[in-house]
Amino acid sequence: MDIIRFPDDPPPARWTQPVLALGNFDGVHRGHQKVLDSVRRVAGERGATSVVMTFDPHPSRVVRPDKAPPLLMTTAQKLEAIAAAGLQGAAIVRFTPELSRWAPETFVETVLVDWLKVASVWVGANFLFGHDRTGNFSLLRMLGGRYNFKAEKIDPVRYKDFVVSSTRIRRLVSEGRVDEAAALLGHQYYLEGTVMRGEERGRTIGFPTANLSTENELLPSHGVYATTTTVDGVVRPSVTNVGVRPTVDASGRTSVETHIFSLDRNLYGASIRVGFVQRLRDERTFESLDVLRAQIAADCDKARVLFDRLSL
Repeated sequence: MDIIRFPDDPPPARWTQPVLALGNFDGVHRGHQKVLDSVRRVAGERGATSVVMTFDPHPSRVVRPDKAPPLLMTTAQKLEAIAAAGLQGAAIVRFTPELSRWAPETFVETVLVDWLKVASVWVGANFLFGHDRTGNFSLLRMLGGRYNFKAEKIDPVRYKDFVVSSTRIRRLVSEGRVDEAAALLGHQYYLEGTVMRGEERGRTIGFPTANLSTENELLPSHGVYATTTTVDGVVRPSVTNVGVRPTVDASGRTSVETHIFSLDRNLYGASIRVGFVQRLRDERTFESLDVLRAQIAADCDKARVLFDRLSL
């Protein structure tokens, strides 16, 4: 997938009549996937180039930094998911205070028309753009008529009784309802990072753990989770504790520790992905390491039953 950035890079010469998906796409959830699928399909039918346009940093970081939510994905993770969806290009707009003050018409003319020369633009039902979010789909469609591109809108995607949105998914993850979040995402919520050396207490009680250092901003609420852990491209069942480890650590520092089933190997420095399947229990303090060891064993047994049911 080609990746270009505004205002630094010109579009590749091989991009033909770009069919554009426009939005933030945090999480690349089911609603986003519907937009991406439509853009890929239409571009294929027309012999055009399918492109995603997104913003970095997230506009809320510039416009309302005190209220900006933690993101579901890093930029690299989002681009990986977009490429996996089959899009041919990504155009990343550097969102600055100056750009945040542009009128919707200025954004359309400068970025969509003069820079990308789009043939059509697809957005979600609630997409707003321009200074104070004054641009809506009706305005985009009107400007498309002026500048000779088509504007298309995708209706909201619903899962059961809920409209799928990044805001709802963030709340579910922050509450530890990771199985519900996965249903809206269309994939597990995951953290990626590097395994760091810890205090190796887990190994001393028979459950070695990988201590994850991650750039992901949103951690599930403190607790123990059934997870999958991807190491060197292999997905393995695991159990993960997110929290402060009150039985063995008085610092109050939050950590992410994963015990990977049937893997006895030094992972220090390795890159891993931890996908959250289901919350098993709250984090709590135990009166001794023996009681803690017994509880971890019970957590692993409970996770194995879940994994057997899911045919992991």
